[in-house]
Amino acid sequence: MSDYRNVIVLGAGAVGSYIGAQLNKHANVTLVGRRAHVDEINEKGLRVSGIVEDCAKVNAITRLETVPSNCLLIITTKAYDLVEAVESTYHLYHDDTTILLLQNGLGNEEIVRKITGPNTEVVRALASMGVEYLNSGYIGVKYTGETILPDTNTGRRIAQLFTSCGLCIHLSNRMNIEIWRKLVMNCVINPLTAVFRVPNDEIISDTLKDVREGIVDECIRVAEKEGVVFDSDLIGVITDAAAKYRNYSSMCQDVIKGKRTEIEFLNGKISELGRKHGVATPVNDTVSAMIRFLEEKS
Repeated sequence: MSDYRNVIVLGAGAVGSYIGAQLNKHANVTLVGRRAHVDEINEKGLRVSGIVEDCAKVNAITRLETVPSNCLLIITTKAYDLVEAVESTYHLYHDDTTILLLQNGLGNEEIVRKITGPNTEVVRALASMGVEYLNSGYIGVKYTGETILPDTNTGRRIAQLFTSCGLCIHLSNRMNIEIWRKLVMNCVINPLTAVFRVPNDEIISDTLKDVREGIVDECIRVAEKEGVVFDSDLIGVITDAAAKYRNYSSMCQDVIKGKRTEIEFLNGKISELGRKHGVATPVNDTVSAMIRFLEEKS
């Protein structure tokens, strides 16, 4: 059993709420989210439907005012909200607070440490799951894959809690490559599903083959300039992952709801790094522009 007795999920949307509900089996969990979501959870519990059916009784609040000692603070906000989330709460942290970042993006750990100081325990995790926000206090689960954690002492402590609550964990000693692999996958699946407003599996079409491969090729060349070399067939991995599930990506859901997307932290980041290293990224530039246009029109 893990020694984390207290867990706070900051930015509890679909994924954060689901993970929090699972961890509540063996820890004291508090979800921090939006008013309507919080009110519904406190009144009726967190309803979960799909491959997992549940109504979890979990504490939920709209504002974080205290952090207990020896707490696992899981941040599941959108990447663009990370700075505000940490700046508004870090004065509550203790020396033994562990921050777990469950987000898209590159360099998130460094962003946090610039605010909190270099000695803060910050851990990155990558989750593979299809979870949708259906309504306030109500989420749908299409599939649950594994969560990747670093194979470190802290990573193993977190893994103990996750596995004790039924979550599938993979410990990796190559987290930087894992983060980049997830980034490339998101650069393909998220914008294409969002532009065409289709489930993940529908972008595996011969019509879009050149677009998919163009995105991946540019990502690989940029990654190499950043010192990252992939050891697997990314095209095949991404094709298999997208074809397996009919869930709607988070970016597709954001576009449908007229919300801001994370495009600047995905394809936009590849374009930014491409300019830094003198690597042309026309396909990533184009899909980024298309998503920005959809954001402007919403």
